[in-house]
Amino acid sequence: MQAHPIPHLPSTSRKRLRLLSYNIQVGIASRGARDYLTNGWRHVLHHAGRFENLDRMAELMQDFDIVAIQEADAGSMRSGHINLVQYLAERARFPHWHLQNNRRLGRLARHSNGLLTRLPTRQITDHKLPGLIPGRGAIQAQFGEGPEPLVVIVAHLALSRRAQAQQLDYLAELIGGHKHVIVMGDMNCAENLLMERFALRDVSLSAGAGSPATYPSWRPTRHIDHILVSQSIRVLDLKALPLPYSDHLPLAMDIELPEELMLHHHPAPLKRAASL
Repeated sequence: MQAHPIPHLPSTSRKRLRLLSYNIQVGIASRGARDYLTNGWRHVLHHAGRFENLDRMAELMQDFDIVAIQEADAGSMRSGHINLVQYLAERARFPHWHLQNNRRLGRLARHSNGLLTRLPTRQITDHKLPGLIPGRGAIQAQFGEGPEPLVVIVAHLALSRRAQAQQLDYLAELIGGHKHVIVMGDMNCAENLLMERFALRDVSLSAGAGSPATYPSWRPTRHIDHILVSQSIRVLDLKALPLPYSDHLPLAMDIELPEELMLHHHPAPLKRAASL
């Protein structure tokens, strides 16, 4: 199954990038609420169908320049001891990838975030997010040369509003003072809370016309997955893609970068991915 819901913009342009944020639910497809019961065992046990579904995700990811992944696994019993971020990077032919392991449950699960990119990073840092229950994290990546790099944040926030507020304040501290910023991920909250918390720290970000509903994937009503950009970056298109590969829909954005940002870019997929 192949879908191109957003008109293709040439990836060879240094001015334009295609972004994707995706909570992949460890490769488990969901087509209805009852799947949480019937497929719940797949969150703890390995099954071959997981990788057929991940291959569909990788086919989608091939059309993008930067992909933010949430709810991956770093390699445990449930994933057949395979690093799912690396698996997707290799299948989608990304030359650079990074995995952040946030919560280890022995040999059963290794909850992780991931970043796939066709642009080499200037610097990359893992952050543990504050909260009463540990295990939430953010990836901070910088791209480009000069004093004002492109800063990309990949995050997966907690479920409680109090923890979300703490975590958003932490992210605001990371991006405060940077001119060119992209924040991507499963924020588990509506856009208005994001804007309120960032505004309190004098950080201004936008999703263009507003983030579409992405959850649950079979009947999306909640706006909890977001891609936010600074005022220097122009949003060309933003859509939730109607693909039932997870319990979240993938969120795709096309952007145009300012003239001053010059990024090294791989115009075509490579055969082998390498960790950042």
